[in-house]
Amino acid sequence: MFPSFSSRMHRGLLASTALLLAPLGCATSSQVGAARDEAALRTDEPPRVKPKWGLVIHGGAGVISRENLSPEREAAMRAVLTEALQAGHAVLVKGGRGMDAVTAAIRVMEDSPYFNAGKGAVFNHDGVNELDAAVMDGKTRMAGAVAGVHHIQNPIDLARLVMEKSPHVMMVGDGAEAFAKSQGVPLVDAKYFYTEERWQGLQRALEQENAKGAPPAEQGQPSTPGQSPAQPQPQPGSSLTPGVDPITGDHKFGTVGAVALDMDGNLAAGTSTGGMTNKRFGRVGDSPIIGAGTYADERCAVSATGHGEFFIRYTVARDICARVEYQDLPLPEAANFVIHDVLVKAGGEGGVIAMDRQGHVAMPFNSSGMYRGYIGEDGTPTVAIFQQP
Repeated sequence: MFPSFSSRMHRGLLASTALLLAPLGCATSSQVGAARDEAALRTDEPPRVKPKWGLVIHGGAGVISRENLSPEREAAMRAVLTEALQAGHAVLVKGGRGMDAVTAAIRVMEDSPYFNAGKGAVFNHDGVNELDAAVMDGKTRMAGAVAGVHHIQNPIDLARLVMEKSPHVMMVGDGAEAFAKSQGVPLVDAKYFYTEERWQGLQRALEQENAKGAPPAEQGQPSTPGQSPAQPQPQPGSSLTPGVDPITGDHKFGTVGAVALDMDGNLAAGTSTGGMTNKRFGRVGDSPIIGAGTYADERCAVSATGHGEFFIRYTVARDICARVEYQDLPLPEAANFVIHDVLVKAGGEGGVIAMDRQGHVAMPFNSSGMYRGYIGEDGTPTVAIFQQP
């Protein structure tokens, strides 16, 4: 069904070199390196290497166009992705656990304003940042998740605490933050998450909503960042549409995630997100839902990014691993079928990163781009953004 799974990709990935972000004035070298990485991680030829261990990451999928992504911003985002890969690799190369590598990589992306998670989280309709995250350990199938938290600098760490320090799988809102305090996790001021780009992205989303003739009761304006939110009265049934990237204007599903295979052959997965710009009603997407946006077992680990409602309805992450388990499908074939067949037929958009116990990697997406990267035993980070090189 998928004849593009070839040895050519295997050779391309192994031959790829580390991403070199050239200093100002050396754009040609940087562009060459980026083009080489893009070719190595083409979506229609997922790498099928067989390392003893490795790490795959994503930083969101959607309509990500070269035209709207400046060279400077592209280089900066590639640099963060590379740093995240190196952080995870530093754990794995010392024989560390896959879970440690996953959280280390995601923490780097949460701390960056370029990705919609942690510091770079988008604003909801009330002008508030609502953060979600989840982790899952493939060996034990233990999992932890948080949703709708407002003052947690690194939600991925709190999700892990839920997994390791509580009898529960998911905590939400104020309860999750009370648990954080009980575990010694400091709460940060809401102003920590403010970025002008995300704030302006919300303003544009509100303007577009109002221009479409939303009822007056639905046109409540968000509060000033860091203050108590205003309380608009949106009408039940009002449409929720996926967010628009506040910097580029592109349609983008902002999420970050990582999956890892460690030296002991154990898999782990994690996902973190700020949700959708202008979301309402305490909406929660797929990222913190085990089996939808995050899943790991002894055979397979998956982190997803996309229009969460579809990933929830079709339990995308678990579906991929179930096809590996019950149909004995190769991981790339299972992942491609779910993303390019099941989701497309349903009208869902997005992608996943996945890894199996044999080290096979898959990162299919049905949008025009997905921020993604891979690093194996050799320590060479490979980063890609677009669908075509």
